[in-house]
Amino acid sequence: MGDQGFGRAVRGWRDRLDPRSVGLPAGGRRRAAGLRREELASLAGVSVDYLTRLEQGRATSPSVQVIEALARALRLADAERELLFALGGQAVPGRELVSSRIPPSVQRLVDRLAGNPIAVYDAMWNLILTNAAYEALTGAAAWEGIQRNGVWRNIMGPGPVAALSPEELAEQQAGIVADLRLTATKYPGDPRVQRLIAQLHSGSGLFRSLWASNDLRQNESRSRHKFVEHPQVGRIGLDCDTFIDAGDDLRIMVYSAEPGTEDAEKLALAVVLGRQDVARAG
Repeated sequence: MGDQGFGRAVRGWRDRLDPRSVGLPAGGRRRAAGLRREELASLAGVSVDYLTRLEQGRATSPSVQVIEALARALRLADAERELLFALGGQAVPGRELVSSRIPPSVQRLVDRLAGNPIAVYDAMWNLILTNAAYEALTGAAAWEGIQRNGVWRNIMGPGPVAALSPEELAEQQAGIVADLRLTATKYPGDPRVQRLIAQLHSGSGLFRSLWASNDLRQNESRSRHKFVEHPQVGRIGLDCDTFIDAGDDLRIMVYSAEPGTEDAEKLALAVVLGRQDVARAG
């Protein structure tokens, strides 16, 4: 079937996907009931031109990352995801590699909690999925490359999203490095893990110190109250719960505000402002 088969499959799945299921309005003038090409490209993080060439069979050998992103954006079931990898000429990532797969159950959680900022990380702490509320709260849509790695952001980059005391920051930095060590132990054959560790090791004395401590604390689900400084709304007090999806080794971070509070009103306003910014940019 080759490249034409890959493109036909993507187009068929794009046409069947209800825009409302991915948080998009179903109204307006649409030639088809499914997603527009530019909508899928945005959800998958690829250019419209590249997606066009894929669908038309003019682009060859899509990478594992592109196929995974398209499968995630198209909300494919497991068997469909495997078919897309086969049509793209790539092997489905095995259990010996860090997975970036978003299972349907996690996707449903993100979809149903649309008003709560949610971020999903893989076992390397690469940010692989956010919703509009999280992007409005943090500006994560603008993060690229290594900026989307939580270990780098905490150790070498601009720091965490929340405003933390020095003691809280030190605890968070130690915890996320310890979690990366557990990932390295679990996936010794994944070269991407080793590359990330080497990059952090060469660029940060703090990382070298934390890594040498051999801390292997258990990464458990936990809840913390945090404060996020929004550029337009100001400081928002939020509960941050982190859950582990053991099947695909994901870290799911959910922010929420107590209903009826000023923080809940600020969060709702931040989400609305973020959506307006996206509309103006479009």
